[in-house]
Amino acid sequence: MVISDSTTLIILFDLDRMELLSNLFSQILIPEVVYREISVKHDIVLPEFIEVVSVKENETLKLLKQLLDEGESEAIALALEQKSKLIIDEKKGRKIALAQGLEIIGLLGIVYLNIKREFLSKKEAKIFLDKALQHGYRINSKLILTMFVNIEE
Repeated sequence: MVISDSTTLIILFDLDRMELLSNLFSQILIPEVVYREISVKHDIVLPEFIEVVSVKENETLKLLKQLLDEGESEAIALALEQKSKLIIDEKKGRKIALAQGLEIIGLLGIVYLNIKREFLSKKEAKIFLDKALQHGYRINSKLILTMFVNIEE
């Protein structure tokens, strides 16, 4: 099981590539606010492996909301509550999640694991990442290059 913030989900829904998550995770929990964020543009149907849950209001969540947006705050609070890995891409949110002792993964990590587990070829991964960039998603090109260099042939 893993908890997810909205950014990676938005990209994967927009590009119709949710299998990149289901290849790796049997269950993903998302806070209600994250569901609202990912369904702003249009109604989406969540795959069976994604479940929407409510997050308990507590001091940690209140503090996180002073530092981050509501979705990131609730995703981090839920990951702490569930003692689970967190899918998060925003730099500030990642930094705070790591400081809280959470294990994190982002879109590039998900793509990397799909390549390593042979669900994606390097060529397919490059095509996917190019499409994400063409759709306006910001992905650090140095990180993309590093990821491809670190994958053994």
